[in-house]
Amino acid sequence: MTLPAEDFEDLARTAPETVRLELVNGRIEVKPVQDGNHSEIVMWLQMTCRDQLPEARLYQGCGLKTGSNGTDRVRPDGVLAPHRHFAGHGEWSDPKGVYMAVGVTAHNAEANHCERVAKRDGYAAAGIPVYLLVDREDSSVAVYSVPEDGRYRSLTSRPYGTPIEIPEPVGFTLETEELKGFAD
Repeated sequence: MTLPAEDFEDLARTAPETVRLELVNGRIEVKPVQDGNHSEIVMWLQMTCRDQLPEARLYQGCGLKTGSNGTDRVRPDGVLAPHRHFAGHGEWSDPKGVYMAVGVTAHNAEANHCERVAKRDGYAAAGIPVYLLVDREDSSVAVYSVPEDGRYRSLTSRPYGTPIEIPEPVGFTLETEELKGFAD
């Protein structure tokens, strides 16, 4: 049985602050709490994006409507969008105008599978141009781009320490050497 988005929104609104819920493919997913290295990676990405794209911000905690009909409700680890893009939005925003979604894997096999497959496909179906996945299990960075028919048609993956090109609308090379310090 799948849960309608409206019912999920009511449930998520009343969940304790210690629990972060997402709705992916009609199923409730519990997003793991960030550990220190996870938080440091997101902060490093936030600073890097601001240095490279001063007109944009890497937002944390933003709720997005994704999936083929906008019925999924997810909170990427980061959402790169123009500065003030989310002003006036509610808790769950339409992804139109978002440049990139960011995922950072955790030490949780089920959550990692969700980041690598279900959420990735939901971002593509929603038309988010780029999905950046920092995969802590294999110390790599993957850039998915060219969303078409609910899938990303382009994938580039590099190990930590190797620069990786992030295509437009982001449009810069991400130097990943610093990620080696967060390998665990």
